[in-house]
Amino acid sequence: MWAQVINTILGIWLMAAPGFIGNTAAHADNGHIAGPVIVTFAVVSWWEATRNVRKWNLPIGAWLLLAPWILGYTDTWAIVSDMGTGILVIIFSSIQGKIESRFGGGWRSLWKDNPAHMQQ
Repeated sequence: MWAQVINTILGIWLMAAPGFIGNTAAHADNGHIAGPVIVTFAVVSWWEATRNVRKWNLPIGAWLLLAPWILGYTDTWAIVSDMGTGILVIIFSSIQGKIESRFGGGWRSLWKDNPAHMQQ
């Protein structure tokens, strides 16, 4: 869970970064869109049953690596901020937290007599 807490902080940084390092329109818009999405996926993945949602941040991290060139950033600090944040989001989204219990079993569990998630 600690890795997703760091991803939450990184998402908050993306939202706040344009105010600290220069407010270009493309950088600000990108941070205000990608930041809340990263925070949402990171917070949802805090719980054990939804731990795999952390993987949904991987494409957003990849986008942050490409965004400075696709959107045409002109500020060096904005490029460094987005690329550094993208690398960290990819790294911390790749870390799987500890899973102690099994949840669900999908639709197949409806037709089983004694599904694994119901056993103690």
